[in-house]
Amino acid sequence: MTTLNLGFIGLGIMGTPMAAHLRAAGHTLYVHSRSAAPQTLIDTGAIACASSTEVAQKADIIFTMVPDTPDVEKVLFGKDGISGGLSKGKVVVDMSSIDPMATKEFAKQINALGCDYLDAPVSGGEVGAKAATLTIMVGGPQAAFDRVKPLFELMGKNITLIGGNGDGQTCKVANQIIVALNIAAVSEALVFASKAGADPAKVRQALMGGFASSRILEVHGERMIKRTFNPGFRIALHQKDLNLALQSARTLGVALPQTAGAAQLMNACAALGHGQADHSALVQALEALANHKVASA
Repeated sequence: MTTLNLGFIGLGIMGTPMAAHLRAAGHTLYVHSRSAAPQTLIDTGAIACASSTEVAQKADIIFTMVPDTPDVEKVLFGKDGISGGLSKGKVVVDMSSIDPMATKEFAKQINALGCDYLDAPVSGGEVGAKAATLTIMVGGPQAAFDRVKPLFELMGKNITLIGGNGDGQTCKVANQIIVALNIAAVSEALVFASKAGADPAKVRQALMGGFASSRILEVHGERMIKRTFNPGFRIALHQKDLNLALQSARTLGVALPQTAGAAQLMNACAALGHGQADHSALVQALEALANHKVASA
């Protein structure tokens, strides 16, 4: 692969390992983050920049990975933002999970500057980011996707161009609906089994061999039983994603009753002080309602 000048803005739990894969492939990497760039990344040869504008001036393809829609807007168009450093022919790739409707507007503004825009949210959490096995859902023009795909392949395994700008984000919202409802289902099942006196670890083991088996039951079911709620993906972020789903549903005139219920459980978890815990901690809202904690016998 030809060595490219790349930029990466947003070096949190997800962004740091994703950026590290780009650098490990030998590309020149310019980085900026709200906090100082991790020293581990700088030690590999990544170049810290003073602003997002500077990253955009030096890089030909600029990746962003920040928490929410207002953060993306600020990074793109705020003071010292990416738009101030763009020149014709560059590509902006937003890998954050944000509002699909806002994404379409951001793309139009970047296109007006003579640049391409891809929305490319990911699924797979911190584990997938570190292992370079992320699922990447992309919206944008085919030519820009083809140009960036070899870089996506350094960060993920299942890479799909869904359609035009905004469609990547729509796919990610759909993903978060499915994940949240699965977490809620596993939580209810394990709380029920445990309260009834069965060993939830053995219940989970048995269910893993049947039609109820799922990746959520495998990974997050184990977290619920072992009480390991250190975040891979935080409750607060999943709250945000479900709110995006419900906002979009209102705009589209679509009813999402199960999503609304899962969102309320996420809200309850945050109210109980678990907003920074892993989203598998949703079980704690159901435990509070049952006055019973899932635990192995």
